[in-house]
Amino acid sequence: MKKNVFVTIAIVASMQLYAQKVLQLEDCRQMALIHNKNLKMAQESVNAARELKAAAFTQFFPNFSANGTYAWNQKNLSLLSEDALLPVYNMNANGTKNYAGSWNNSWTVVNGNPIPLDANGTPFNPNTNPEKIEWKNYALLPKSAMEYDIHNVFAGTIGFVQPIFMGGKIKELYNIAKYGESLAKAQQESKVTELILEVDEAYWRVVSLENKVKLAKEYRNLVAQVDSNVSVMIGEGVATKAEALKVKVKLNEADITETKAEDGLNLSRMALNQLCGISLDDVYTLADEDLSKETATPLISIDEAINNRPEIKELKQMENIAKSNEKIMISRFLPNIGLTGNYLISNPNIYDGYKNQFGGMFTVGVVANVPLFHFGDKFHTLNAAKAQHRIATLELEETKEKMQLQIKQSTYKVAESLKKQTSTQHNINQAEENLRYARDGFKEGVITSTDLLGAQTAWLSAKSESIDANIDVKLCNLYLSKSLGTLNAPELKAQKPTINK
Repeated sequence: MKKNVFVTIAIVASMQLYAQKVLQLEDCRQMALIHNKNLKMAQESVNAARELKAAAFTQFFPNFSANGTYAWNQKNLSLLSEDALLPVYNMNANGTKNYAGSWNNSWTVVNGNPIPLDANGTPFNPNTNPEKIEWKNYALLPKSAMEYDIHNVFAGTIGFVQPIFMGGKIKELYNIAKYGESLAKAQQESKVTELILEVDEAYWRVVSLENKVKLAKEYRNLVAQVDSNVSVMIGEGVATKAEALKVKVKLNEADITETKAEDGLNLSRMALNQLCGISLDDVYTLADEDLSKETATPLISIDEAINNRPEIKELKQMENIAKSNEKIMISRFLPNIGLTGNYLISNPNIYDGYKNQFGGMFTVGVVANVPLFHFGDKFHTLNAAKAQHRIATLELEETKEKMQLQIKQSTYKVAESLKKQTSTQHNINQAEENLRYARDGFKEGVITSTDLLGAQTAWLSAKSESIDANIDVKLCNLYLSKSLGTLNAPELKAQKPTINK
């Protein structure tokens, strides 16, 4: 029994603390930024773009690679189909050729020079008719001496390619990667702005409904007081049942209004909870329930505001990417020059005879590629890139013009909401004065319950309109901040924001 009592007391105490939790607008923003999956995906996009930029930067450096291969061949390589005989010159002691000692041909003297004779005894020129020479000696060149073992062939290479001049391709590809990172950051900023806008709208919606729930309860108490007074008056014979029924109808309407306001508050609170990543059943009090606090209106120049907008930052990066793409299309007309270096190794090798062992050598060279003619392909792609660049520029200019209009409209709406706020406050003063006179008149018996209910309804309407006007001021300033580009993310804390108790 004591244990059950202790548990009950603990539950009641925790419920009281739970109901006292207070949420700041900045806390809601921070929790939403931490919880939102779209922002996490946007951050991963930024990380991916950063890595792509780093990868593009590596293209300025040489590219090293290694390759290896092995091949088995069925047959060997032979330069001769059969054994060959090579004629052999005899040499004189002084190192000159001994023609007479080398040939079997008969000789004659023509103009003082020895001339060999063919089989028919006709002089001939051995330089033009070497087939008529009859050699005395021959050297044997066996077929096996010109046969090379290529059954097992190993080869490998390790080398590098260093771009020297690529027409600006590598530089512009790096610029595109850099613009891509900036674009990803701008898109992330845009998503942050949209999330903050959504959170603030949900926050002020809850604030509005909390105030309307309080107003509905206050109105219901006023009607209930009238119902109690009318019941007493009926007992004293100074009021009719018809008046009591009218009050009952109003009381039922007040109950329905209160229920609708509470249901709307619960749904709006759950929507805010979902954005903030907290339990849907979590109940809290918002720190800004007092709508009488003034809202500061941001004031900056239109040019500065436009430059602050993440949409403009995105479009500028898109324009930069289109411009770099145009330069890449131009670079296709220019030659490409690169430096290459390799070390080659093979088995068998032919660097010192033909041996079945590993041997290698270094090579260094310059490679150049000059485009000549491609049937206008490069001209067409260049024109397409120029058109895309112009489209990006026009889209940027059009968006700037629309943003100028948006800023003007938001400024006018803020001024209009402030006027409406002042007007509704004046209406509240009149409605409260009217309600006070109606109460006094009802007590004195000079005003009927119907008139009193009418005054209460007018008071309810004025208070409700005032809540809407105050919320409208908050939202209009919110939309103006977004249009001015000043709706920035708060600095995230190291840990998830805690709810004050």
